[in-house]
Amino acid sequence: MTTAQRDYYEVLGVSRDADKKAIQQAYHKLAVRYHPDRCKEPGATEKFKEIAEAYAILSDPEKRRLYDSHGFSGVSHFTPQDLFGELDLGGIFGGHAFGFGESIFGDVFARRQTGPRKGSNIQVQLQVSLERVLSGGEETVHVRRPQACSTCDGSGAKPGTKPRKCEACNGTGQHVTSRNDHNVRFQQITTCNSCNGRGELIDEPCPECDGKREVHTEETLAVKIPSGISEGQALRIPGRGHSSPDSGGPAGDLLVRVVTKPDPRFERRGPHLWRVELIEIPDAVLGIKIDVPTLHGKATVNVPPGTQPDSVMRLHGEGLPRPGASQRGNLYITVRLHVPETLDDEQRELYQRLQKLNVCTSGEISANN
Repeated sequence: MTTAQRDYYEVLGVSRDADKKAIQQAYHKLAVRYHPDRCKEPGATEKFKEIAEAYAILSDPEKRRLYDSHGFSGVSHFTPQDLFGELDLGGIFGGHAFGFGESIFGDVFARRQTGPRKGSNIQVQLQVSLERVLSGGEETVHVRRPQACSTCDGSGAKPGTKPRKCEACNGTGQHVTSRNDHNVRFQQITTCNSCNGRGELIDEPCPECDGKREVHTEETLAVKIPSGISEGQALRIPGRGHSSPDSGGPAGDLLVRVVTKPDPRFERRGPHLWRVELIEIPDAVLGIKIDVPTLHGKATVNVPPGTQPDSVMRLHGEGLPRPGASQRGNLYITVRLHVPETLDDEQRELYQRLQKLNVCTSGEISANN
């Protein structure tokens, strides 16, 4: 099952050009409403996390720039400490934290650090057609990822044997050396060379994983693409990331970043599609009807007489669905003129007659003025 990670601006309910004050006010209102110590609605904790993450990104100019430029992939490397460690709650909540303690995030996000650590996420990119963005539906993604070796249950040792504790470091994986210098005690911690920091040694490696504890597997997964998905939006597949570094810990998630395949017919700009149409000079002067492609087939567009270069015409509702709305974007057509590079004799004669006519007309206008 895949869940779409919502756009941060959508989470806070603000426009993409919202200023810092508007973002702060939106966050303040939502955070007070959904804080799990005050709100007992189902899913309040997850809702609060989503709101806090959106605020942490959009309230920081550099993080916001990365998000605006690259989407979720631009900010995926930030840890919870990066996001929430330096937020000024006093400024946000008017100098108090509603009795939630020193950090409003403490109880909620501290839970991430309890128990076995979760494995890191894997991120892949999936290209989809404009038609898929329009209709939504399933796509397949191929993933190569490491997972715990089933032959040795992730121990790295041959079945029937077990790893033994490293005697050089007493199973800690580290060497600690201490010295005193003028009543100051110094400690130096280094990784154990005997076990490479694992704290244990394998005498008989597992033949399947060669003692590495993990094997790489190829998986083909079905991903449900929501209609109107935003460019660069990440879809999360729980439990399909890297395995946990701790025994029994949960695996990370797979983040599928969805981007639009290049399409020679259109350029995507959010929910809108843009296209360039070349027409001949006489057609721009006299007007013409042209057939243009759409995502459903073709549409006839009336180019009025006297159309100027780079004029833009709009086909309402022929773009892509707007996320979270029933309306679709538009198809915009930029009209450009085709100037012939070569002419046959008849064409040249006609253009010369037109040129002379324009000169005569211009002279009469000047004389009258």
